[in-house]
Amino acid sequence: MTWHRHGTGSPVTLVGHGLGATPGEARLPTSGVPGTRVVVTLPGHGDEPDPEPDYWTYPRIAADLRAAAAGTGATRAVGVSLTSGALLSLLADQPDAFERVVLLLPAVLDTPRPALPREEAITAVGGPPEYQAQRRAAFARLDHALARLPGQTAVPDRALLARVRAPVLVIGATEDPLHPEEVAKEVAAAFPRGRLELVPSWLAHRAPVRRWLTDFLAG
Repeated sequence: MTWHRHGTGSPVTLVGHGLGATPGEARLPTSGVPGTRVVVTLPGHGDEPDPEPDYWTYPRIAADLRAAAAGTGATRAVGVSLTSGALLSLLADQPDAFERVVLLLPAVLDTPRPALPREEAITAVGGPPEYQAQRRAAFARLDHALARLPGQTAVPDRALLARVRAPVLVIGATEDPLHPEEVAKEVAAAFPRGRLELVPSWLAHRAPVRRWLTDFLAG
């Protein structure tokens, strides 16, 4: 896994992306966040080489995010879909890892999600044809991830997250079949200082999502 810095100064915010995201897509949620944004690129994405098939577990991805935070001095973190699950795993093990956390479109907590065919993973979120073409190219490399991630949970027990004292913003969607609204509600409720915001879909409501995220990370 690699990461790239955008912006300068403090605070430093670690930004993780969802499965199949392009490097440009990974930057979108935090484009207005002040300070330094450290945007990661997971294996099997962008110019990164494909990992071993057993890479695709939430704790393994969490270990990479933990290393990136330590190497860059990140005190805040943003996870999208897959990396929101990895951040849940990280926080269950290290509750004081960050001062503020944003979890965008969480898909799993402590109940496994069902298997998802590749074509459904590509098309379920909608978007214009060029976006669908980008997702199809990205997911052509991710069959191992699609095979291994279903059946896993982000944390073994949501009660572990009660130890997290940092504010946590959870943004879910009411019309996204890949990221159930109920999971977002459960994730927000698992944190003592959890806050939930909902939109119909991320693609069609980027402006309010970016505003909530920017204001929250600005304190």
